[in-house]
Amino acid sequence: MTLGPLMIDVLGLELSEQEREILQHPLVGGVILFSRNYESPQQVAALTESIRALRDPHLIISVDHEGGRVQRFRKGFTRLPPVGALGMHYMQHPQQTLQRAEISGWLMAAELRTIGVDFSFAPVLDLDYGVSEIIGDRSFHRDPEAVTDIARAYIHGMRRAWMPAVGKHFPGHGAVEVDSHLGLPVDTRHFEDMWQADMLPFRQLCQKELAGIMPAHIVYEQSDDLPAGFSPFWIKEILRDRLGFQGAVLSDDLSMEGAVVMGDSLARAEAALSAGCDMVLVCNNPDSVIQVIDGLKVADDPVRHMRLIRLHGRHATNRDDLLASQEWKQAAKTVLSYAPDPELELDLA
Repeated sequence: MTLGPLMIDVLGLELSEQEREILQHPLVGGVILFSRNYESPQQVAALTESIRALRDPHLIISVDHEGGRVQRFRKGFTRLPPVGALGMHYMQHPQQTLQRAEISGWLMAAELRTIGVDFSFAPVLDLDYGVSEIIGDRSFHRDPEAVTDIARAYIHGMRRAWMPAVGKHFPGHGAVEVDSHLGLPVDTRHFEDMWQADMLPFRQLCQKELAGIMPAHIVYEQSDDLPAGFSPFWIKEILRDRLGFQGAVLSDDLSMEGAVVMGDSLARAEAALSAGCDMVLVCNNPDSVIQVIDGLKVADDPVRHMRLIRLHGRHATNRDDLLASQEWKQAAKTVLSYAPDPELELDLA
């Protein structure tokens, strides 16, 4: 059975019978988990196991687990600092920053892999211009070269834990004030300015480091009148043809306000897939999921399937073995050393 182009969510701590039925629909290819799906490492591992058991190849299981403000699983997991805490010291201590970034990427990925999550939507490759309501310290740095270098080290850490990297938000979310969860941002900059700045991390990392890329729900009005996630210009002409990206393109959540301009949920899904997305996220609205499943007409695509299959994590480690390892203990101490957190609950004995 091939992986379908829809990534959807589930409501609670375990699957309902209706959710089991929906997840077996051929249009579905993945599941994204949220804080409401998490009670403990043991519980969420049982949830992911039940999801994986439904299909062969198994559905992709993802989560937003960057650290800082965006970490869905907390109690029982290392409290990860925002990645901006890494970039603060880059200019003065570049090598130390890169070492910490690799360790942090490994720690994030290794803990998630023990409970059956394939990947986190990470890293954020946006630049921190100091104006965005939603990016801020989710960004490694303001300087595009620094973002590229730190992100590359972070991704190498993820790879050591057998987790693919999905970079966001192409071609750059950091220079607009409006949060695309709440409205449709418009970026007025010219293409060449973005090419030299915001797009640099994507340009440098898309050939070897990134298995997936998420476009932004932003209109870049000097280049196209459609939000990037629905734009053949940005996805096909720039990302695929000009940058040569061969991985999976995954839309941001189609339930966000930044996507409303494209019509109802079905119209949004159709537009995103037509523009070149391989997978579209429909979250936090069960009625929209049903509408899309009932109305969407797409043919099986072996190329899309292969791109999505590469988002499966591999070689998951047993959680008890991980927490007993010296590598995990040292990684947790490293995180504490550069970003102390009074709420961090770690047993490093």
